[in-house]
Amino acid sequence: MSTTVENIQRQISENPILIYMKGTPQLPQCGFSAQTVQALMSCGERFAFVNVLDNPDIRTELPKVANWPTFPQLWVEGELVGGCDIVMEMHQSGELETLVKAAAGRADSPQDDSSA
Repeated sequence: MSTTVENIQRQISENPILIYMKGTPQLPQCGFSAQTVQALMSCGERFAFVNVLDNPDIRTELPKVANWPTFPQLWVEGELVGGCDIVMEMHQSGELETLVKAAAGRADSPQDDSSA
């Protein structure tokens, strides 16, 4: 049986674009999560989410793992991007869409293991 920290690490490594939020993208349960997920959705790429309200163990442990105390948390390609303020600044500058589309593109491209 995996620990909560191992579960978090697996989620982050397996999902190129992942948001830990309060609620779901369709029904956010806090204003900061709503703003962040709206900015992420406007990028037009698929992403994974974890509702920390349904996962109290993740809600407790993730701030320790991330060294980031609040939710939402956006992770792209295994790196913490930040919370609502940072994501909104990136969205307004166009940087968020560039980051998200690049990550989605790398995730969708087939891995070439041949040594041509």
